[in-house]
Amino acid sequence: MLRLVLLSVLLLISLLTLFTAPAYYLWLLAVMVGEYGLLFIGSTLIILASGWLTKSKYNALGTFIGILALALLMLPIIEAFTIAQKLPNQMQRELKLKTLNDEKPFSFLRLFVKDPKSTPKTLNYVTYPDTSLTLDYYAAETSAKRPCVIVVHGGSWSSGDSKQLPELNTILAAKGYQVASINYRLAPKWHNPAPVEDVRLALSYLTSHANELHIDTSQFVLLGRSAGAQIALLAAYTLKNPGIKGVVNFYGPADMVWGYSLPAPKLVMDSRGVMENYLGGTYNQVPQNYKTSSPVEYVDLESVPTLTIHGANDALVAYEHSCRLNNKLQENGISHFWLKLPWATHGFDHHLNGPGGQLSTYAVLNFLNNVVPVEHMHQHY
Repeated sequence: MLRLVLLSVLLLISLLTLFTAPAYYLWLLAVMVGEYGLLFIGSTLIILASGWLTKSKYNALGTFIGILALALLMLPIIEAFTIAQKLPNQMQRELKLKTLNDEKPFSFLRLFVKDPKSTPKTLNYVTYPDTSLTLDYYAAETSAKRPCVIVVHGGSWSSGDSKQLPELNTILAAKGYQVASINYRLAPKWHNPAPVEDVRLALSYLTSHANELHIDTSQFVLLGRSAGAQIALLAAYTLKNPGIKGVVNFYGPADMVWGYSLPAPKLVMDSRGVMENYLGGTYNQVPQNYKTSSPVEYVDLESVPTLTIHGANDALVAYEHSCRLNNKLQENGISHFWLKLPWATHGFDHHLNGPGGQLSTYAVLNFLNNVVPVEHMHQHY
């Protein structure tokens, strides 16, 4: 009976590979199921095998349920493998890539590898009368000037910091990119466009210190996650800095007006409250703030190339945001690529060697090599 109960629980958990999590803690579990699936697959196999050691009238039912759970738990791996077969050609065709990273987009063996880590240098990049802001600098091992990726963290515009998800920064630095992960002014004390102004000042700081930091000031790319992606997109499309050559959008809210009209389930997140903190009021109170904070409003014929990465099961930022951004980019003929991950939820890239993490890293590296190319694309990560 215990075997049947445990396998039934695993089956319910496995449904998070198919459906969007209806509550906050289930969303956290969905990240685990999608990207650390081997843990759940191993548990299911062990419990299934225990049926050989005990006789019970529930064995057959338990085995059926366990096999179904196992199939769903393996879905992210199967889908990642399927996407990986097409991804190089798709990226090469849609972005007109000249070269491709010689890494495989997805490797089953890499699921067992730990994510890389490194220790960045912390630099103060701006001092305001009431606060100062720092960035974490991941330096490439080179004395030559290289492109720089500016990373903008997530956290609902009110939390998080530059230490968030450092693994990709480590990989990018190993590939020859300079990486600056910045802190910015947070809500509710500061509202949009304060964070975009912080990005502008970070660009200014990195440009003025380009010699000592070995930065090619004509080659910047902005990369943001979640709320940070909204900031990165807005900065990339509005600052009109000729040095910005592209932007990477990890599951960011691109249409703030539409997003406010269709909020996330309250059990997951009070998305309207989050937006009100960031924009200084409800949509009825400050409608213009919602419009001017929407990256889709600023896409035009001169917008920079854009890479969007979004999971279809995102519980916090609706998949529709990326649909709307993708359509606007397409209408304006902007070079862009959208990596769609059917099983993935918000924050799937917490584990870079998980199915979604591997595919997104591959996409980011090839996008960067297209818009701000460097040598050493053959290095393994």
